[in-house]
Amino acid sequence: MDDRTVLISGAGIAGPTLAYWLARHGFRPTVVELATGVRSSGSPVDVRGPAVEVAERMGIAARLREAGTDVTELWFVDAAGRRTGGLPLSAPTAATAGARDIEIGRGDLAAILHQQASSHAEFFFGDCITGIEQDEHGVDVTFRHAPPRRFGLVIGADGHHSGVRRLVFGPEGRFVTHAGLYVATLPLGTPAPLPRTVVAHNTPGRMVAVHPRRGDSLAFFAYRSAPVPELDHRDTDGHKRLLLDAYEGGGWRIPELLDRVRAARDLYFDAVGKVRMDRWSHGRTTLLGDAASSVSLFGDGSTLAMAGAHTLAAELAASPEDHAAAFRRYERRHRTLVEPKQRGVERAAAMLVPSTRTGIVARNVASRAWTVGKRIGTGARGLVTVAQFPPMTDGGTTSTRSIRR
Repeated sequence: MDDRTVLISGAGIAGPTLAYWLARHGFRPTVVELATGVRSSGSPVDVRGPAVEVAERMGIAARLREAGTDVTELWFVDAAGRRTGGLPLSAPTAATAGARDIEIGRGDLAAILHQQASSHAEFFFGDCITGIEQDEHGVDVTFRHAPPRRFGLVIGADGHHSGVRRLVFGPEGRFVTHAGLYVATLPLGTPAPLPRTVVAHNTPGRMVAVHPRRGDSLAFFAYRSAPVPELDHRDTDGHKRLLLDAYEGGGWRIPELLDRVRAARDLYFDAVGKVRMDRWSHGRTTLLGDAASSVSLFGDGSTLAMAGAHTLAAELAASPEDHAAAFRRYERRHRTLVEPKQRGVERAAAMLVPSTRTGIVARNVASRAWTVGKRIGTGARGLVTVAQFPPMTDGGTTSTRSIRR
């Protein structure tokens, strides 16, 4: 079987990026996605550091900036809506490391990546992989709807709840660790009262925020909870019940936002968790993005997905006849970006969702000491991290430079 035929599961961020670069390197990628189209929901995410360089090389950086948010600050408010603290989110000057960073709605990012990759790869939506059988020469794949096909390689870029990971490596519970939080997002369909300000309200163990987007606003919920047994990440009615129970009796805009939850058709809800694996590859299959190393909510997931996709494609192109060696090099290189992010999840959660009233007060007081130079990102994958990202290369890392959120 020709190793240049590659099946990618997942058309979110990592999948289309990988498909684009594989095609540029002479591979023939096919992308299968369970959803019936590119997902439109989800919190804003950050495209930073190496991902900006990937976007520039793909010729989409200008479109990402055009679709990006205009957020300049984060306010913390009490139940009456009075400001109690805040952080600057304004873009740094061009001389600073983060001047090229982009915050953009996850759906907008996914749509632009899909549009750029669609002329280079085969995409089919509304289907998923149900079986993977590998041998020395290729991979036989069965689908829920499409007829079986054979590919040279299979890449699981299908997220935190990866079906490819389950089929090849085993049950989700072996690899996913609950980080103590659940999150939800909901488009409100109305402009935000403060078009450049994220406004957030905390009670112990709970946070709700309204995030402005271009012409729209988004409700964002995060709350502390032990794992919910046998939670189905596709059960929207169950998700609504959990949110309503968690926020019942809250002040500020919570009653209004819970009414929106009750009526919602487009609600994103999931646990915050880490995916940790000893190895990302088995035979002719490897994992990419959140499927391999999710640092859900706080870890630059979109940035890491785009950077990892570029690295994987470059390594496969460097040794197209030896996929095992390419997979090893990709994993070794990309782990240097992922592992520091996974170590920072608890610290970020403590800042975003303090568990006590004293913690909320201390966070608010401390936030007033931040200067405009201390920019942080407000994307769904990383609210409060200061990261080190190496510059993009096509084969190996070089010296690091600071990229500020």
